[in-house]
Amino acid sequence: MKIVPTPLDGCFVIEPEPFRDERGFFMRTFCATTFRERGLNPEIDQCSFSFNHRRHTLRGMHFQAAPRMEDKLVRVVQGAIYDVAVDIRPDSKTFGQWFGQELTAENHLALYIPQGFAHGFLTLSDAAMVAYQIAQPYQADLARGLNWNDAQVGIVWPHRPDVISARDEALPGLSDLALTS
Repeated sequence: MKIVPTPLDGCFVIEPEPFRDERGFFMRTFCATTFRERGLNPEIDQCSFSFNHRRHTLRGMHFQAAPRMEDKLVRVVQGAIYDVAVDIRPDSKTFGQWFGQELTAENHLALYIPQGFAHGFLTLSDAAMVAYQIAQPYQADLARGLNWNDAQVGIVWPHRPDVISARDEALPGLSDLALTS
C-alpha cells in the first residue's frame, strides 16, 4: 500500500497494490501500523456507506466541528466519484485550498482526509457506492458544511451537479464559517 501526499498538508491518496493471480486479486486497503508510522490516524470509530442513484449527484462539503473533528478514509466500492477535500484549518499554510481525486471501484484508490478539512464528492456514474472509515463518532449538533460552489475556494468540478440536497445547496462560504484552529 502506497501513501501518496497531495498538495494539501495532511491529506493523502492511498494506493493499494493488488496481488493478482488466476483467481483475481487480493489487496490490503488499510493497515493501522502503516498509518501510524506515516502520522495518519489509524483509529476507526465507524464505517459507513453512501449509495447514490444518479450520476452527477453532489454530496458535501461536510465536516464535523471541534471537539469531534473527523479523520476519514474514503473509497468507492461501486461506480465512480470525484472526491474533494478543502483545508479549512485557519492556521494551515494550505487554508482554503482544495484537492480533487477520481475514486473508482476499478482504480481502488482512497482519499485520507484529516481533521480540519471539508469533504464532498460528485458522482461520475449511476449507482455509486462510497465507503467511509471515520475515526470519531458522529455528533449531529457538530455537523457543519461549506458551500460546494464557493468562489473563494474555487473547486473545479468535472460537471455541474444535477442532484444536490437543499441543505448542501444552502451551506455557507468559507468566509462565513466560524472556524477555530
